[in-house]
Amino acid sequence: MGSTAKLSYLLYYRIAVAQREKRSVSLSPELARAIDTAAAAEGTTFSAWLADSAARRLQLEAGRRGIELWEEEQGPLTEEELAEGLARARTLLGRSAPKRPARRSA
Repeated sequence: MGSTAKLSYLLYYRIAVAQREKRSVSLSPELARAIDTAAAAEGTTFSAWLADSAARRLQLEAGRRGIELWEEEQGPLTEEELAEGLARARTLLGRSAPKRPARRSA
């Protein structure tokens, strides 16, 4: 790779691809070890595992809020709608149906 191409690549990578904000977090030693183990099992870094987990949590919370807003406008989901939604989610996740039906917490 020529020096101009390498410089262009490095500038692009640093500016557009790898923008990160460094933070310091405090974790219990047990939790930190568990994250290390989980990250290693997935072939990723501690930071990447934490970032992915946080992003998934935020997506779940956004989904829950979306359902709350929909129910405020449309009324509560019926048992059939809940069952259909769970079946779709299991299919998308490649999971089989549970042996007993899940209960919806109030």
